[in-house]
Amino acid sequence: MTIDKSLKVRRGATSTRNVLSRAERLERLKENDRWSEGMSPIGIPKVRVKKLSLKKKKKTKAEGDDAAPAKGAKGKK
Repeated sequence: MTIDKSLKVRRGATSTRNVLSRAERLERLKENDRWSEGMSPIGIPKVRVKKLSLKKKKKTKAEGDDAAPAKGAKGKK
């Protein structure tokens, strides 16, 4: 049986994971010098997952907008 098109996850639509696997947690702890090889993997400390937030781009005025007369201004006849 196939999955309906509306239920499929698109390739670019995957969100960031908020839970790391044990191996990923150990890698991050090693990077921060909070883990040594002799420690037990059971009861390891929590690791914060950084969320990436994209800043919105500011809209810039086009060069042609500056030359346009202001609204309500009287033109020469």
